[in-house]
Amino acid sequence: MKTLNVARCLGHGLWVSVVLVLAVIAGVAIGETSISLPVILQVVANKLWAAGYPVDPIDEGIVWNYRLTRAIVAAACGAGLAISGVVLQSLLRNALADPYLLGISAGASTGAVLVAIIGLGAGAVSLSTGAFVGAIAAFAMVALLARSARESSGRAATGPIILAGIAGSQLFNALTSFLITKSASAEQARGIMFWLLGNLSGVRWSSVALSVPVVLLGLTVCLWHRRSLDAFTFGADSAASLGIPVRRVHIILIATTALVTAVMVSLVGSIGFVGLVIPHAVRMIAGVRHGRLLPMSALSGALFLIAADVLSRVLIKGQVLPIGVITALVGAPVFALILVRGHRGR
Repeated sequence: MKTLNVARCLGHGLWVSVVLVLAVIAGVAIGETSISLPVILQVVANKLWAAGYPVDPIDEGIVWNYRLTRAIVAAACGAGLAISGVVLQSLLRNALADPYLLGISAGASTGAVLVAIIGLGAGAVSLSTGAFVGAIAAFAMVALLARSARESSGRAATGPIILAGIAGSQLFNALTSFLITKSASAEQARGIMFWLLGNLSGVRWSSVALSVPVVLLGLTVCLWHRRSLDAFTFGADSAASLGIPVRRVHIILIATTALVTAVMVSLVGSIGFVGLVIPHAVRMIAGVRHGRLLPMSALSGALFLIAADVLSRVLIKGQVLPIGVITALVGAPVFALILVRGHRGR
């Protein structure tokens, strides 16, 4: 039985790897200038193994320094945000929970802008570190506000944390706008505002080296706690009765979610709807068991954001749209459809 399970896991991992590689290749090939599959493979072979294929330098630069890094970071970002959405929705038992709605993305944006514009830490603090601190601060504020609201009302409902998240998002978004208006030059303001809507134009191989390990770490931690997440479906009290250390698991998973979100925001800005829509869509196919839900959501989020990146580059000729615009244009109608179908199914 154990051998069968291992073989099944290996088979699933191989299938996921093939799908991801094909999606990344499609993200590299499609654009205003189409690039053929042989050219892509030759560029990769030249860079990784010094194969020596004759490739046009312009095509080589487009593939290696621009599109390939965009596709990989888009996949990592989509996977990370989808995982974060699954975890938050399970822990809080609320279908509307996601990093964007709970203020984590807004707090990460504020922390990143503090480092980028004001130079907080005098160069000793990186953009990702600032974003992580901002994400933790935002969620701590939201959690405290929601707890106070529950204690004052005497109810244990999870609704107050969504309302607290909306308030926290507005507060940190306002702080970010204030910092940009007060301290940024006109050129900085334009760049940061475009970045806040989701921008993959500035990602390079250093971004790949940061985003991919963080997402793999986050997925590993969440899969390690998959049974705990299954137990949280029935509430924290039920999880505690099954012997799960509720407080410790909460801290580990919330910190993991904040770390993944902060790194993604520091690299590509704030991108909405991925962590909200993808978990809902995947649950319709994979069910609610987190052993399947987490990897399927990671794969779906990666594919979704790669497709959104391609659309952002080809939708308007000669212009690159912020990727957050594409995710909102696609995600909002899809989420509305999911809500309508869910309501009719009751």
